[in-house]
Amino acid sequence: MNSPASAATNSQLPTIAFIGGGNMASAIIGGLIRQGHPASQIEVVEPWAEAREALRKNYGIEAQPEAGPALQRARIVVWAVKPQTFKDAAGEARAHTPDALHLSVAAGIRSDSIAQWLGSERIVRTMPNTPALVGKGMSALFARPAVDAAERTQVEAIMASTGEFLWVETEKQLDAVTALSGSGPAYVFYFLEAMTRAGTGMGLSERQAHQLAVGTFVGASELARRSDEAPAVLRQRVTSKGGTTYAALQSMEASGMAASFEAAMRAAEHRAHELGDEFGA
Repeated sequence: MNSPASAATNSQLPTIAFIGGGNMASAIIGGLIRQGHPASQIEVVEPWAEAREALRKNYGIEAQPEAGPALQRARIVVWAVKPQTFKDAAGEARAHTPDALHLSVAAGIRSDSIAQWLGSERIVRTMPNTPALVGKGMSALFARPAVDAAERTQVEAIMASTGEFLWVETEKQLDAVTALSGSGPAYVFYFLEAMTRAGTGMGLSERQAHQLAVGTFVGASELARRSDEAPAVLRQRVTSKGGTTYAALQSMEASGMAASFEAAMRAAEHRAHELGDEFGA
């Protein structure tokens, strides 16, 4: 696994263009600027006026409503568009980005389709997640063979601005990444909701229950990060037979929670694969 400290500094990056200026693009842009990449070296194409205004207000970037000659100065193009709009957006930008390295953050769209739409083999796919908005993202990366070592380093510098990253060997693994870490924040929020509801039902205020639930996730995650032991071992260490934790875990096991959760992640993986079939070339 790689951390921000292991990537190239953003001052070494050339001009970067973003096709799409929504939440994920903003997370990456914000991270780049915080680490010293000049706003003047960032181009953005964003059709929605509200999103363009947010980019201007937050980062001093004058985004364009459609692809044009300004994209030609970008050596790296980040595709932060919805899967269903990728093909059309690529058709509009292709003529302006013939020599660029392409980095896609679009879920499900396979690099074969992207290569066909853009006429380029220099493509990296990544699956980030929303904690990138606060610099705590977890991303996985896959590069096509035409991407060289220097270009991989440039991509690492971009993604390091949002948190941690790792490389996967096969593109198919990105479907699993999508199910695990890409969609993963929603699972955490789902459990936080349930824990907060339970806490209020047991007499705590909503604010107290929320604070306790969030703090527990943060602390447990940090403990797991720092520990060399498997999560199962850490779980066993706080589970005394006949105790309160044991009672809770026994209830979860009886309800089939683990199996249901695994099935839910399989559903997410399957949908990620479907997106490539549905919106690909």
